[in-house]
Amino acid sequence: MSSFGDGPAALELPASVDPYPDGEVLQVAKTQFAEGNYGHAAKYYERAVEVAPRNPEAWLGLAASYDRVRRFDLADRAYREAGLLIGDRAEYYNNVGYSYLLRGDAAKARANFLKAYEIDPASVTVNNNLEMLRDNLSKSKKS
Repeated sequence: MSSFGDGPAALELPASVDPYPDGEVLQVAKTQFAEGNYGHAAKYYERAVEVAPRNPEAWLGLAASYDRVRRFDLADRAYREAGLLIGDRAEYYNNVGYSYLLRGDAAKARANFLKAYEIDPASVTVNNNLEMLRDNLSKSKKS
C-alpha cells in the first residue's frame, strides 16, 4: 500500500487497457484517475496525448498519473510538455509542486506551490497544498 492507501494494482502500469474511441479516451482517463486506478489512467492519458498533443489537460493528467505510479522520470517528461502549453498557469505549478512533494523534495515543492500562489492566491487547491506542506514540515521538525 502507498501512503495514499492505493492497492498495488493501482500503482502498476498495465501492459494494455480496453480500447475507447478517440473522442472518449480523455474522459475515460479522468474517470480512471478519479477512481484511483492510476496505472490505467496513465495508459488512457498516453492515448489522449497521442490524439490531442496540444491538450494541456491531457498532459497534466498524464504527469499526475505517472506521479501516482511513482514513475517520476515519465512524469517529468509530461510536465515539460505541459509547461510548453501552460507553464504560466497556477495549476501547472501546483501539480509540479505536488509531484515534488510525493518525491519528498519539500524545497522544490514549496518553490512551485509559491509560484502557483503568486499566480492565483485565491486558489483553494494551492492554499491547501501550502498548508499541507507547512503541516508536514512542522511535524518533521517536532520528531
